[in-house]
Amino acid sequence: MAATARAVKRPGADHPITITPHPGRIVVTVAGRVIADTRAALTLREAAYPPVHYVPRQDVDMTLLTRTDHATYCPYKGDCSYFSIPAGGPRSTNAVWSYESPYEAVAPIQNHLAFYPDRVDAITEET
Repeated sequence: MAATARAVKRPGADHPITITPHPGRIVVTVAGRVIADTRAALTLREAAYPPVHYVPRQDVDMTLLTRTDHATYCPYKGDCSYFSIPAGGPRSTNAVWSYESPYEAVAPIQNHLAFYPDRVDAITEET
């Protein structure tokens, strides 16, 4: 059986995506531990979705994350892989995502991670 081709879409007027440097500091905590702390986050704004902060991998304590088998696909960004944060318990399963080989239109988010706000204790924005 042949593999089904995946749709690839480009951001445009009907589905805009912008990526800009976040001007302040982002700190992500779970179970009293700092998971990420950066002044180099990127903020991705996509269509009508809430903005998402992408944190450079080097500013994330990767020793606190466990890669999972969960995967999704976005026709605008590509294949997405996930990580859990064991310290956060079941709520923090697949709490972190990453586009490790994103499509060209969103290439700046490569080597960055994003966090679901409801699966971590806090995503704090400071100036």
